[in-house]
Amino acid sequence: MKANPSKAVTTPQRFVGEFWTAKQRQASSLHEISYRACFKPQLPKFFIERYTAEGDVVYDPFMGRGTTIIEAALLNRNVVGNDVNPLSIILTQPRLNIPDVEELEQRMKSIPFSYSLRADIELSMFYHPKTESEIVSLQNYLLERKHARTEDKLDAWIRMVATNRLTGHSSGFFSVYTLPPNQAASQESQKKINRKLKQKPEYRDAKKIILKKTKNLLRNLTQQQHQRLNGVSSNAKFFSADASNTSKIPDASVQLTVTSPPFLDIVQYSSDNWLRCWFNGLDDEAISKKISVVRSLEEWCGVMRKVFVELYRITKAGGYVAFEVGEVRKGTVQLDEHVVPLGFSVGFTCEGVFINEQKFTKTANIWGIKNNSHGTNTNRIVVFRK
Repeated sequence: MKANPSKAVTTPQRFVGEFWTAKQRQASSLHEISYRACFKPQLPKFFIERYTAEGDVVYDPFMGRGTTIIEAALLNRNVVGNDVNPLSIILTQPRLNIPDVEELEQRMKSIPFSYSLRADIELSMFYHPKTESEIVSLQNYLLERKHARTEDKLDAWIRMVATNRLTGHSSGFFSVYTLPPNQAASQESQKKINRKLKQKPEYRDAKKIILKKTKNLLRNLTQQQHQRLNGVSSNAKFFSADASNTSKIPDASVQLTVTSPPFLDIVQYSSDNWLRCWFNGLDDEAISKKISVVRSLEEWCGVMRKVFVELYRITKAGGYVAFEVGEVRKGTVQLDEHVVPLGFSVGFTCEGVFINEQKFTKTANIWGIKNNSHGTNTNRIVVFRK
């Protein structure tokens, strides 16, 4: 089912079908970390199994919540992850170092909670005063460990889970009912939500929530997968750099890249991540300035071409790039038609465009990906070969 590399740039072969679905293979519970614009684990798994063998290096330059990295590690591939957003490493790297739950519980018990503490920003619209004290206590403990360079895998796991539990729309989060956990409401927006729903923040036990989420993440992880993750973790590499300038990744070292780039100007970093950045002692405004926000297709293509130059450098001869894009701006822009020439321009050949059609998801609707007339959501993945 491979396309003919000699075909013209404008007419790559297209493969349309349902190549993966949520029902086909049960994805690992380890993936269940909320993050905006993430693809399903079945997508990278399809290409990892197709184009790599155990021990090969799999890479994602726009790592996000780490779906490609986690799936590759579960399949016993070596991994390299990159994202200009440092929160991406906080959410991904700890899941390659699975903690012992009993040890984690003991660590949680050892963290001192002071109920006189309050945040240095106004958070009363999100948290009960007692919960706020627990969050600030956790924040102080983790920042102290980080600055003292004594942070270990238990601390990193706690940081990862706590970052993911800061706000959400169920009792499994630290906050009162708010927006879904892949984005953060502003203080004023949350006040409006509270007034509309006539709600007041109730006490949420931070330690219990972290332990419950931990057990949920690990609920279907097998012993073999646990061992694989620990084996892969020692060689895993993570970077927080511009995807077009990853000089620490050696030439011709990557067998497969599976990634999905940011789509034009959809994401507003600071408004989505201000609370996660605050908890982790990060400057959301400074990070936002490093993230390319492009508003024209021409500008987006210019940024992505630089990424492709870098991908060509690090890809092994005979290696692949699976570049997932979608239909954006209500279907008026199909990015795969613009990505194909970019790959050709730097030296790749195009193996084809895989168009996976599946039932509509709410996430797709949030991100402006158009449903076709039969109510399906379309993933478009352009596959290149060096």
